[in-house]
Amino acid sequence: MTAIAVQNLNFLQRGTLGGRGLATRSLVSLQGLYSLLRRGICKQGVTMEAQRLLGPKRPHRSFFESFIRTLIIVCAALAVVLCSVSICDGHWLLNDDRLFGLWHFCTITNQSEPHCLRDLSQARIPGLAVGIGLARSMAVMAVVSAIFGLELLMVSQVCEDIRSRRKWAIGSFLLLVAFILTSGGLLSFVILLRNQVTLTGFTLMFWCEFTASFLFFLNAISGFHINSLTQPWDQQMKF
Repeated sequence: MTAIAVQNLNFLQRGTLGGRGLATRSLVSLQGLYSLLRRGICKQGVTMEAQRLLGPKRPHRSFFESFIRTLIIVCAALAVVLCSVSICDGHWLLNDDRLFGLWHFCTITNQSEPHCLRDLSQARIPGLAVGIGLARSMAVMAVVSAIFGLELLMVSQVCEDIRSRRKWAIGSFLLLVAFILTSGGLLSFVILLRNQVTLTGFTLMFWCEFTASFLFFLNAISGFHINSLTQPWDQQMKF
């Protein structure tokens, strides 16, 4: 009996030692795995930091260039406002007791308020209704083109990337399209009413449209010019 008890005791001690050895080996394995993971994370962090430091950086823009681009955007926004107000009012020419506009033809007397008609054929001018409709459509499309162009100009400055110059060029092109449309509308209006046109007969709204057309042209040309003077972003990265 004593020999059997001694054998059982030895067996338990071996089992205990074996369990402790297994636990020790498991702990060592976990520590090794943790060490490997830690090294991998540190290596990945170092790699990302190196890529951030050595990667392409946004080129530094001079104060003069930023000021010119901001001035172009502000002037383009002012032109959009002037053009929109001029079209909404629509009264562009005053001749004696008659007021011609994009939307109405009005007659004015000293003792009554202006009497306006939407039927422009009542003015008894050949082709006035069709011509004014064309001029009105061109003016409205000019505002739409200018709004999209202004949006592209602002986006190109807020979100600066490789495509910023392309967005700026497209915005300048849309401003140039707005200038062509507004000029066509003004010219059509003047040609249709050439017998009634006098220099003092043009209203304030007509001169607002004329000023907006001039600003569209000036901002479009300035936008193309400032874009040609500055160096592309991809070339600065290569340099």
